[in-house]
Amino acid sequence: MPMIRVELFPGRSAEQKRRFAKAVTDSFVEICGSTPEAVHVVFAEVAKEDWAIAGRLASDAAPAKP
Repeated sequence: MPMIRVELFPGRSAEQKRRFAKAVTDSFVEICGSTPEAVHVVFAEVAKEDWAIAGRLASDAAPAKP
C-alpha cells in the first residue's frame, strides 16, 4: 500500500484536496504501476507557527527587502 503524505499550511478547501488527491493517485498509478484502491493520500495541515524556513517561522513577517 503506497502512502503519500502531503504536509501543507491550512487553508485549502476540501475540493482542492480532492482534486489533488485524484491527480496524485492517477500519476502514481501511471508511473509506478499500482491500482487506485491501493494508493493512500494523507494531508497533514501544519500551522505556520510550527513550520520554519531558513531559520524563520513561516508565521513571521517576511524581512524587508533592501
